[in-house]
Amino acid sequence: MLALPIYLAMHIPDGYLSLPVSLATGCVAIALIALSLNRVQAEYKERAVPLMGVSAAFIFAAQMVNFPIIGGTSGHLMGGTLAGILLGPWAGSLVMAVVFIVQSVMFQDGGLTALGANITIMGLIGTFGGYYLYRFLRNLFGKNTWFGMSIGTAIASWSSVVVASAVCALLLDLSDTVPLSVGLTAMLSWHLMIGIGEALITLSVTNFIWKTRPELIYSTVSQDLANISVNQDDE
Repeated sequence: MLALPIYLAMHIPDGYLSLPVSLATGCVAIALIALSLNRVQAEYKERAVPLMGVSAAFIFAAQMVNFPIIGGTSGHLMGGTLAGILLGPWAGSLVMAVVFIVQSVMFQDGGLTALGANITIMGLIGTFGGYYLYRFLRNLFGKNTWFGMSIGTAIASWSSVVVASAVCALLLDLSDTVPLSVGLTAMLSWHLMIGIGEALITLSVTNFIWKTRPELIYSTVSQDLANISVNQDDE
């Protein structure tokens, strides 16, 4: 989010999206939340609740801290890729949705009519897109190595911000609020730099967890082992 004219921020306020765009993104967000709830209940059960709560609190607090960018502007952590790395894409999406709902309802950070769009842009793209790009790069550069984790984290978190900003510009264009040529140039020019901050913050957090509690970083292997353990306990 930027200290720029409001249409250049990814927390879209009320009045900037057309009714069809608001309804379409609202349906996507509702479907995302419903699917995520089902997957989390089936895959994690109660095991993920504490970590989800801690992650939501951290991301919410971190988004309140802005870092300066040249020209008198500022940006803050989006957090979708971080949530995906720690919790997986489904639980991570739920965490991001809760954060955006609280921000919109209690702090007026993003409009209620644009809530579906904000969840779709920063939750769906940031969490799912960021996580699967991170997973691909981590497997490519070394799944069980610090280097592979670091490369995947940095590139995926930066990319999630840039892609989300481009989609935001597209939604504003579809709503006849800001022409795509204007919105895309403005959004990308700033979020290319904001993405660097996102990458540094996300990498710092994941690097600390990797060194202290590596089992907290979500992976297919760790989840398979956890599921086996739960099944054995049930027996």
